[in-house]
Amino acid sequence: MSMITERPASNPAGQHPARAAEGPVARRDVRAMVSAYVALTKPRIVELLLVTTVPAMMLADGGLPSLWLMAVVLIGGSLAAGAASVLNCYIDRDIDQLMRRTKRRPLPAHTVSPRNALVFGLVLAAVSIALMAAFTNLLAAGLTLAAIVYYDVIYTLWLKRSTPTNTFWGGACGAAPVLIGWAAVTGSLAPAAWGLFAVVFFWQMPHFYPLAMKYKDDYARAGIPMLPVVASVRRVNAEILIFAWLTVLTSLAVWPLGLSAIYGVPTLVVGAIFVLEAHRLCRRATRGEAVKPMRLFHWSTTYLTIVFVAVALDALI
Repeated sequence: MSMITERPASNPAGQHPARAAEGPVARRDVRAMVSAYVALTKPRIVELLLVTTVPAMMLADGGLPSLWLMAVVLIGGSLAAGAASVLNCYIDRDIDQLMRRTKRRPLPAHTVSPRNALVFGLVLAAVSIALMAAFTNLLAAGLTLAAIVYYDVIYTLWLKRSTPTNTFWGGACGAAPVLIGWAAVTGSLAPAAWGLFAVVFFWQMPHFYPLAMKYKDDYARAGIPMLPVVASVRRVNAEILIFAWLTVLTSLAVWPLGLSAIYGVPTLVVGAIFVLEAHRLCRRATRGEAVKPMRLFHWSTTYLTIVFVAVALDALI
């Protein structure tokens, strides 16, 4: 039998093979760590918040604000929303590990330490508020600070764990970017700003309750009194329908506040579909059928996106 000696792979730098392998491994570790920190900021929530901020700025300006101002608000708003989410993950790390939906997040998965997450969240918050204060105005910066504090202290620490009305009272946080964007442009708040704020505020109940329905067992396991966990099907249905209708009616009430048919017509159409989807879900729940709650959840996101795209187009045209 002939012996064939395998030559080692060429290594021009003269590195030991084990050392040469350290580079790719180290890069993978860095990418994994960066991904974990990004995941703490909940990027999908940040994207949705920005969808409402830019159109509000455009309506406040009556056109397209300066690109510099838009960039500052987008960066500052993203950092603020990310900070609020990171601190939320830090506070909720005890219950996140009990829920199937959240147990793979960086803190319960031990990818990021609680201390590092806390420092990361506080740094993001400080940078976002400083950025808004330096380059917009004190009202916008104050609203940014208030939104972070309200979400993490009032909602996450207190309301979420103590009352089934937590989604209602927590709705102010998700609607705050509308006011922040408007204030950054004008330094004040007009009726149209409050109208758009109300649209997002009411929208959050028919948006979030379907998600809570899908993960009802998860929330029950963690001891979180979300409405679908502690209330009857009739009560949950009633709130979904009431707030779906309030969302659509409020969006139409904004129409006369400086907006035209470019906003009104698509808002009316998607609003009708939104209400129909809410009624369809509630009808299935009442009959004991498979409700498919995520259908309304996803459609509600589409609804809000179309409404605010209509705001932006109206402001431009």
